[in-house]
Amino acid sequence: MTLKEQLDIEVQNRNIKDELSNNKPDPIMVAKRYNNEYISLICALFAYGNAKLIVKFLNELDFDILAKSEAEIKESLANKYYRFQKSDDVIVFFIAIKRLKDKSSLEDIFLKGYKKDSNILEGIMSIISSLQEVYPYNSQGYNFLIGKEAKRDKDGNIKEIGNSPYKRYNMFLRWMVRSDNIDMGLWKNVNQKDLILPLDTHTFKVGQKLGLLQRKTYDLKSALLITQKLKEFDVSDPMKYDFAIYRMGQEKIV
Repeated sequence: MTLKEQLDIEVQNRNIKDELSNNKPDPIMVAKRYNNEYISLICALFAYGNAKLIVKFLNELDFDILAKSEAEIKESLANKYYRFQKSDDVIVFFIAIKRLKDKSSLEDIFLKGYKKDSNILEGIMSIISSLQEVYPYNSQGYNFLIGKEAKRDKDGNIKEIGNSPYKRYNMFLRWMVRSDNIDMGLWKNVNQKDLILPLDTHTFKVGQKLGLLQRKTYDLKSALLITQKLKEFDVSDPMKYDFAIYRMGQEKIV
């Protein structure tokens, strides 16, 4: 059996609603309850660490506060913290999200960057810079949560080497752009063929074991290389393989 055949079987077997349950937790479970782009971004950006603990934290959040005043947001989140984020970081993040939400759709913000050559990374930079603009704030926990703008070369292009893979943003984009039993497909103006693999340290190792990646460095270039390899299997929808690869690693199938 070829690697493509193996992965296609995994995709088919896992593209079912039973793959998302209390026994198989994933942050998209919480996002799908609301079917909202901004709540989905919150769920994605807090999605680091143990899946059960991520879902537990997200389930404890009251997303209705996004429609309330900033003073009410501060009061509601006064004692909320998550791993690297202190309560101040969580409060600022929710206020920044509220300010953006009141101004524009998240898809429109993303499209400002994406429209430059259908560039997913430029779209991500547009979201990050917009969050920084509506609420300038600087702390280690907050910077980790929303991400830093990418390093660029002298011509202004995003460097492939020396930048993070932007895993949580790329996972969020998979949720928004693709539509199946796992992903939500809320956005209609971004082509799924342009998506980048949400590479974390686990999928990085799985990718190496499967032979999808020979590179030894965990960075943006590795995410782009795996994405390019997956395009050989399905050029129009390379990210259909992402969830299956993630589960294969989680379940120690590879």
